[in-house]
Amino acid sequence: MFQKILRTKSSKTTILIRLMVGSVFLSEGIQKFLFPSIRGIGRFEKIGLPSPEFLAAFVGTFEIVCGVLILIGLLTRLASIPTLIIMLVAIATTKSAILFNDGFWVMMHASRTDWAMLLGSLFLIIKGGGNWSFDKKLSNYKL
Repeated sequence: MFQKILRTKSSKTTILIRLMVGSVFLSEGIQKFLFPSIRGIGRFEKIGLPSPEFLAAFVGTFEIVCGVLILIGLLTRLASIPTLIIMLVAIATTKSAILFNDGFWVMMHASRTDWAMLLGSLFLIIKGGGNWSFDKKLSNYKL
């Protein structure tokens, strides 16, 4: 089972997706703690999520940990599952109001980064960490 999680395609270009997804999630997670009123607790309160103090820290921690794991390509598939869920929730909670109030094209413009992170996370779940990843190195070992 563990070998299946680590198994990855030998693509040398997957690192580009890992760098994009990992760096954005790492940065966003750190900002939830550095700028809580606009990126963390305050943002969660504004969109009406329950327990914003807990959720902001919870999501920020997941973004940091998963961002680092994705960047180094360790447990890439597992680390990409929470990032996918975070993006689905982000789109549902922040972009649906834009869609209903301002229309499809305004929503698409406002959510371009969200869609890129969602699809990047999905790509990493499907393909794994790629050639230059700890997943690739660990999958070569026989357990």
